[in-house]
Amino acid sequence: MSKAQDPFYIVKEEIQDSIDKLQSSFHQWERVPGGTGEQVHLTKELLANCESIAWKVDELAKAISVAARDPSWYGINEVELENRRRWTSNARLQVADVKRTIGAGKENDNSASVIRRELMRLPNSQQPDISDHYSAKNNDDFVASESDRQMLLLKQQDEELDELSTSVKRIGGVGLTIHEELLAQEKILDELGTEMDSTKNRLDFVQKKMGMVMKKAGAKGQIMIIIFLLVLFIILFILVFFT
Repeated sequence: MSKAQDPFYIVKEEIQDSIDKLQSSFHQWERVPGGTGEQVHLTKELLANCESIAWKVDELAKAISVAARDPSWYGINEVELENRRRWTSNARLQVADVKRTIGAGKENDNSASVIRRELMRLPNSQQPDISDHYSAKNNDDFVASESDRQMLLLKQQDEELDELSTSVKRIGGVGLTIHEELLAQEKILDELGTEMDSTKNRLDFVQKKMGMVMKKAGAKGQIMIIIFLLVLFIILFILVFFT
């Protein structure tokens, strides 16, 4: 089976594209200042993408385990199986590194947020009441902005889940088509083998009969049979081409 038809390479290409996009978003996350709304949005998006990619890699690893039970049935060898296992392990490491780095950055941001909240709780009698008004307004704007980002993130996750569902269905369709094609080819080969055995048996029977007839007929009998067959051929030739 060619790589273009192998479901493993189809899923591998999709996962690799997702990892490349994850790395690109991760580099963008590294450049964004900490504690900003943009970083919070990117953090949630990256963690969701990590979970999605990790699930895809786990499903691909399960498929490799199934193929390892009978590699010859799937047309692969041990070297190819080892290469596929190595690729899935490498993909897991890439996703885990991104997730671990984001988790560490998130903990640092949470610590800074706690400190800011504690400082905000301190009394400040010198600040005029108008500052409280603007602070409350800014908090409302921030909450509204975060709500919009959450809705956008949920929408993106729904789109990714739809894409994942489409990919799984496509892979299942490819696998089913390959399975049906293999069964059809196996049936054709079995029928061909049966016909060849039947033809061989008939030829052996005819050869034996001809041998017995030639032995019984002797030299003169053989000449008469040849003359008879020649006359029969001429008659058939005339009937076919002149009538």
